[in-house]
Amino acid sequence: MSLATIFGLLSSIGLFIFSIAMSTNNWMVFVHMEGFLMVIGGTFGSAFIAYEPRYVLQSIKLMRTILLSPKIGRGALTGEVGRVIRWGYMLQKSGLPSLEADAGKIRGQDKFLSFGMDLVISGYTGQEVRDTLTNTIETTFQRGCVPAEILKTMGSNAPAFGLIACLVGLIVMFSNMASDPGQVGPGLSVGLTGTLYGVMAARLFFIPVASKLQQREEIVRFRNYLVAEGLALLAERKSPRYIQDRMNSFLDPSIHFSIDKHMKR
Repeated sequence: MSLATIFGLLSSIGLFIFSIAMSTNNWMVFVHMEGFLMVIGGTFGSAFIAYEPRYVLQSIKLMRTILLSPKIGRGALTGEVGRVIRWGYMLQKSGLPSLEADAGKIRGQDKFLSFGMDLVISGYTGQEVRDTLTNTIETTFQRGCVPAEILKTMGSNAPAFGLIACLVGLIVMFSNMASDPGQVGPGLSVGLTGTLYGVMAARLFFIPVASKLQQREEIVRFRNYLVAEGLALLAERKSPRYIQDRMNSFLDPSIHFSIDKHMKR
């Protein structure tokens, strides 16, 4: 579980509710089903109009993943460097057959890494491996960012539908002002709560979720570029120490991989 995400969500909602409790004893004035339906219904409806349904459904399914811990952390990047260096030593000692045997262990677990290893084993040059994997990385990143773009659009639309709810409330209020002044309050309530729901949905939900999904896709892209460089160096038959230094240049110095330290263990 992503404790930081859960803490941020619960604390923001909790502080909002606490502020309401300090302001009034009548919490029900902030609960208005008509305004909620206008905002949520309009936001999701416009998303299905603007995008293909399968992409919208995919975006909705991915919302829950922000509550889970990211698959790639800082330590995992150092581990990727160590793995490629180990393959470099295997290549020096036993040639491509040893890589082919080791690559079989990752098939089905990491499709990108498996594909890159197949390129190296097939005998492509380092630049050919680099170019092919770069194309794979960028197209995968573009596909992965589609749900984030949809959620950002929904975040920009939610306040607009809140404004629509406000206009509906004002129309109701003014249409009943002369014949039934008692309807002025309920009509204005629909408008103001709808605006509140729209802004909250955008700033507390849709936009933050979209930002986190995109950030995680960027981390995956960075990791894949790191691995792609290592595999290209394997194809060029570079030495393990050169591979270490080249791949470490991608990383923060505090998490650099060190062959010397691992050899002492």
